[in-house]
Amino acid sequence: MNRQLVLRERPSTMVDESTVELIEVPEPTCGPGQALVKVGMLSIDPTIRTWMDDAPGYLPPIELGAVIRSSGAGVVVASRSDRYQIGDVVYGMTNWQDWAIADEVNRFSALPAGLGVDLPTAMNVLGVTGITAYFGLLEVGEFRTGDTVVVSGAAGATGSVVGQLARARGAARVIGIAGGPEKCAEVVELYGFDDCLDYREPGLSRRLRTACPAGVDLYFDNVGGEVLDAALAALAMRGRIVLCGAISQYNVSGRQGGVANTPALISRRGSMRGFIVLDYLNRAAEAQSVLASMVHDGSLRHREHLVAGLEHAPDALNLLFSGGNHGKTLVVVDESVALG
Repeated sequence: MNRQLVLRERPSTMVDESTVELIEVPEPTCGPGQALVKVGMLSIDPTIRTWMDDAPGYLPPIELGAVIRSSGAGVVVASRSDRYQIGDVVYGMTNWQDWAIADEVNRFSALPAGLGVDLPTAMNVLGVTGITAYFGLLEVGEFRTGDTVVVSGAAGATGSVVGQLARARGAARVIGIAGGPEKCAEVVELYGFDDCLDYREPGLSRRLRTACPAGVDLYFDNVGGEVLDAALAALAMRGRIVLCGAISQYNVSGRQGGVANTPALISRRGSMRGFIVLDYLNRAAEAQSVLASMVHDGSLRHREHLVAGLEHAPDALNLLFSGGNHGKTLVVVDESVALG
């Protein structure tokens, strides 16, 4: 059988037992041009929560009754396609289920050979989050040596890589923003940021200006709302803002935490640009090569937060919004594939 988690009701806040239902359907078989993938691990990303809403986005909403959309990795166990060989470890849109079909519509990519990292590491720093950090900082943000860089969500999978890349490329200062003293300490001690500000404490805008007296040259935003507003107030002349995510807004009903400081973009001749990592996936190998080298030489540190069991995928998603995770959150669906 194929266990699947399907969307039964659109959530208004956190995902709960009324939102997602675990069902069983027959294991799929592959037809001509297809391959059968045994899912080993799921990538848990904030954007999954946005796909559950009935709202327009860069991908259509998940339909009620459909399997929850998600990327993941697994192993090819049967193939009727020249593209996929039995035994290939592949990643793509597995969705929240035990088995997935790879074909010309739902294409998977084989993990590059010779990277020398385990699957959890590959899905973290060499996966979508690492690729997002790489192109978001260097191309969208137009990073320059000597920049003062500020990163929100700095303890998360993407934010932690952004800060370490900036440090390795010659940033003057790298400042993180995270929630709580434990995560702020992690950002400094594990990931090597110069400082980390707790957004839960009062006066973030004032504290950010103190930490960056010459202004913020590049702000990488994973949070949105009031944190973005504080960064706008501290922007340097010709500063750049990269809009990667807005996790503070995903789990609330109605508009929350409005942004008032956009006039700073005018007076400081700044720019603010959003992007989606899908635009850069055809260049993934470029980022993966650099990031793998940094992992091996010790200049890129990482953490994976593993949650065991497909049935716990909704709990894992909620961790991203409660702050209960550390680093990249992954769900282990099959240990023999994910950790073998």
